[in-house]
Amino acid sequence: MGRFVNSGNSAFQVALNSEIYVDKTGLLAYTNKVMDTTAKFICNSRPRRFGKSITADMLTAYYCKGCSSEEMFSSLEIGQAPGFTKYLNQYDVIHLDIQWCMEPAGGPENVVSYITEKTILELRNYYPEILPDSISSLPEALSCINTATGQKFVVIIDEWDVLIRDEAHNQAAQEMYIDFLRNMFKGIEASKYIALAYLTGILPIKKLKTQSALNNFTQFTMLNAGPLTPYIGFNEDEVIDLCEKYEIDFA
Repeated sequence: MGRFVNSGNSAFQVALNSEIYVDKTGLLAYTNKVMDTTAKFICNSRPRRFGKSITADMLTAYYCKGCSSEEMFSSLEIGQAPGFTKYLNQYDVIHLDIQWCMEPAGGPENVVSYITEKTILELRNYYPEILPDSISSLPEALSCINTATGQKFVVIIDEWDVLIRDEAHNQAAQEMYIDFLRNMFKGIEASKYIALAYLTGILPIKKLKTQSALNNFTQFTMLNAGPLTPYIGFNEDEVIDLCEKYEIDFA
């Protein structure tokens, strides 16, 4: 297992081990439904403390090759869904936390090159005969692997918008990052090697003019949550149940 490629299910296991865990695995029924369709590009924007990172960890644990997650999910909501095991642990998952990458990359200008270098290095461990040293583009690496093996990828990006939010003055870093996202997710080749893309952060994609190139993403927000409504943040019934369990006054 790697840091970025097939990082396993241990992060989600921490959530399951915690005293308070509310089952949101029903969201996986939606992502399974749109898997490898034109709706497979998802951006889910929410304020802080709405479970965005736990959701990203859940998706990684469910789809990631190299670990066995059936027992982990079988007693949860998704475990009762038809076709529960169809996509379970079937994909190479690339899970990036852009906020975390900022420090080891040495600054915002280096985030794209850091992600590219480290992810390709990990992919070479899985596909040493397919990725020559001459390949230095992550989209090209994914395309080469897909062409040679038919393997498709699930790409999950947490805090996707940190460079947009925190580096508003740094146009060069922002443009480099947007170009990276465009090359990863737009075009015919991307449609071949991406089985599912899930971006999560605070900002919606389509509110920023420079990101019009990512108009193939379905945007779910607080005001238009669509089918994801029950699965991000706690709803009132869930809070009532928690209050009863822990003897806390709901009011």
